[in-house]
Amino acid sequence: MKAKLKFLTKQSLDKKIKTKWFLGVNIFLMILLIVLVNIDRIVTFFGGDFNEEISVIVHDEVGGYDEFASYFETSAESLGEMKNYKIEESTESLENLKNSLEKDDNKIIISLEADPTNYLKGQMISFDEVGTISTQLIQSSINALKQEIAIKESGLTEEQITSLTSPATIETVLTNPDKDSEANKDLIAAGVIMIIILPSFFLILTLVQMIGSEVNDEKTTRSMEIIISNVSPQTHFLSKVFSSTLFVIIQGVLLVLEALVAVLFRVFTSGGISLGGASTGELTTQISDILTQVNNSGVLSTMLQGLPWILLLFLFSFVLYAIVAGVLASMTTSMEDFQQLQTPIMLVIMAGYYLAIMASQFEGALFIKVMSYIPMISFMVSPALFMLGQIGIWELVISTLITILCTWIFFKYGLRIYKVGILNYSSSKLWKKMWKSLKKKSA
Repeated sequence: MKAKLKFLTKQSLDKKIKTKWFLGVNIFLMILLIVLVNIDRIVTFFGGDFNEEISVIVHDEVGGYDEFASYFETSAESLGEMKNYKIEESTESLENLKNSLEKDDNKIIISLEADPTNYLKGQMISFDEVGTISTQLIQSSINALKQEIAIKESGLTEEQITSLTSPATIETVLTNPDKDSEANKDLIAAGVIMIIILPSFFLILTLVQMIGSEVNDEKTTRSMEIIISNVSPQTHFLSKVFSSTLFVIIQGVLLVLEALVAVLFRVFTSGGISLGGASTGELTTQISDILTQVNNSGVLSTMLQGLPWILLLFLFSFVLYAIVAGVLASMTTSMEDFQQLQTPIMLVIMAGYYLAIMASQFEGALFIKVMSYIPMISFMVSPALFMLGQIGIWELVISTLITILCTWIFFKYGLRIYKVGILNYSSSKLWKKMWKSLKKKSA
């Protein structure tokens, strides 16, 4: 049996991997990832102004250019946007500056004029509409300058002005020491969850479709009868489950490698990964800062603590989905029939996916904790709750053990249906045949 199982598993896996389609899809995925990582360069290459510097020209009639420039630069730096702006003062007349504006001219003219009732009047002049960030930066800088002019004209001393304009000191005190970095931790954990859950979601979809297609192909070509005459249904069933599970694991590893290749391509061709085109040194600093934040948040240590159980949970969940898909596929005679039967599986996957990405919104709720124990959903929900600190290691262990037990139960009873279904060529009364096959074997 072992030799036949190994042979069928290898043959089934080879049919999936040693094909031009598999090679073509992975080449396409690698190209797609490279394009996504380098999207800013592509936009620029085709004439976009992704990194084009915006020139802010100030026509000053109130003597407040220095203060305006200081407010603007401080605000832009806080947003990490100052590299996209160049601010300068012009002594030309406002009319000449207006006439100098042309189409696709990346200039904004700021006019600062005295106002007897409002202290300061500002104009923002450009050829086309100004972006939201630029508008907010200019408005906040003009308002800050207006306040300073108003305070200076009020007759207050320098010390009073400084005291009045300086920001209030706000100290955050938490009596729970464990909550010091809760917001940062949740944010980082949510990012890690998305990185793990999203690929798993698509891998499960691939696995389900693959088993249905393969089983129906063998039934359509009548090669199923030849195979079953030489091997037991159990061996055939196991070969489908093992080969499909191995395939999605291999594909998952390849996705990680392709993502790394895309990042390295960015590094070696431009020397940076940030949208501004950071240097290699800056890239190293960025990565170091990210790793430091992840480490300080405690997310990394939490993930490493539960990693063995998370991997087991994912593995047996893949096997469980493969078993369910194989059983349903055995009772159908065409992909159209299988598409109808797999609808409940798709709904379960979608439910698990949305519960996982919304896990942080259910903090403390009994509902989400119960969902973390349900097989076929738990592999997405349990790791999410564990990373967010809403469940402990023992809850993760219990969820994994429940999935393992459920996998064994589904295989034991699913095999009874599979034995009857693989030689069934009628598409009528599918559910009735499934229940009948269970009763026969259990009698």
